[in-house]
Amino acid sequence: MTDVRIVGAGMTSFGDHADRTGRSLFSDVARRALEDASLSSDAVDELFFSSFAGELSESQSHQAPLMASAAGVSAPATRVEAACASGGAAVRQAVTSIRAGVADVVLVGGAEKLTHLSTPDATDALSLAADERWETRIGTTFPGAYALMARAYLERFDADREDLAHVAVKNHANAVDNELAQYRNEIDVEDVLEAPIVSEPLGLYDSCPLTDGAAALVLASDDVVRSRDLSAPVEIAGIGQASDRLSLQERESLCETPATETAARRAYAASGIEPTDVDLAEVHDCFTIAEILAIEGLGFAEIGEGGRAARDGTTTATGTIPVNLSGGLKAKGHPVGATGVAQVVELVKLLTGVHANADAVPDSSVGLAHNAGGTVASAVVSVLEVVE
Repeated sequence: MTDVRIVGAGMTSFGDHADRTGRSLFSDVARRALEDASLSSDAVDELFFSSFAGELSESQSHQAPLMASAAGVSAPATRVEAACASGGAAVRQAVTSIRAGVADVVLVGGAEKLTHLSTPDATDALSLAADERWETRIGTTFPGAYALMARAYLERFDADREDLAHVAVKNHANAVDNELAQYRNEIDVEDVLEAPIVSEPLGLYDSCPLTDGAAALVLASDDVVRSRDLSAPVEIAGIGQASDRLSLQERESLCETPATETAARRAYAASGIEPTDVDLAEVHDCFTIAEILAIEGLGFAEIGEGGRAARDGTTTATGTIPVNLSGGLKAKGHPVGATGVAQVVELVKLLTGVHANADAVPDSSVGLAHNAGGTVASAVVSVLEVVE
């Protein structure tokens, strides 16, 4: 089975791009990624594009050929949708295509436009990732669903709202020097606790923002890397995907995320590593409770013990397992279809020492990306390793 190398990456700033379209944003990152890879668009054998809300936010379906044209690519193009895990799922499709021998060079990326939507319209759009019959129809929103998960966690384990607040404080601090992040301002625990409540116990600072943005990667087989003498110091050593029941009412527990656990187990097995081998991680923190559930599902903390990880410093920039050095979805932003790809872009920059926060993780060689959809009904985990 061929190794899959990351040979190029591109990413826009995340935030409000009111004057841009999704195709314009993707065109930029695709061309940047190809330039970074020292490859022309003619070298691309396949394109996987991830987007979740294009039909509602830009009245545009059938996006894959549109984005191929925007990128100047004539290869077969496929759109991948897995709610907020769309980007991670697209990366997995790209890796699978190369390992299967179907393609040698794959362009994979995502884009989303959300900031121009009103809060009710954005809420309606994002709610399509929940169970329409048992959740959306009765008015359950994602802040409400994650609030249920947070309440269950806080009631079952030794954790409180201040533990959630430390996650937000940490990620905002990490975003300060990230020039591509949406919110580059520091906050403190009091800011989080005193912010307006969105859905008890989650407040404004416990929640990620609406975001515009795009990200892209160029992946290549090791044969192409050698034959073209490409720079490719990072490989995707393992990737796993898993699913859980869509609606919360059908879950055995609101305090655990089996899809994350299974996806991580598959990624670890494929890459031959253990959780203790991971030097840094980018995880899906759409809400502060989501990061806590993620680090437990990934094996960085025991079930019920992840709540104190940010407060104790375990997951801070100087901790034993720095999490979301980019600022995470919480402060970097969450352009849904682009998020999973952007996590990998951030890890590549951190592992190769060109990220603003790379000094926090010198000599790191293993990074992990965790991308989740809905209330973690979908999860994709990617393990990246420095190979040269």
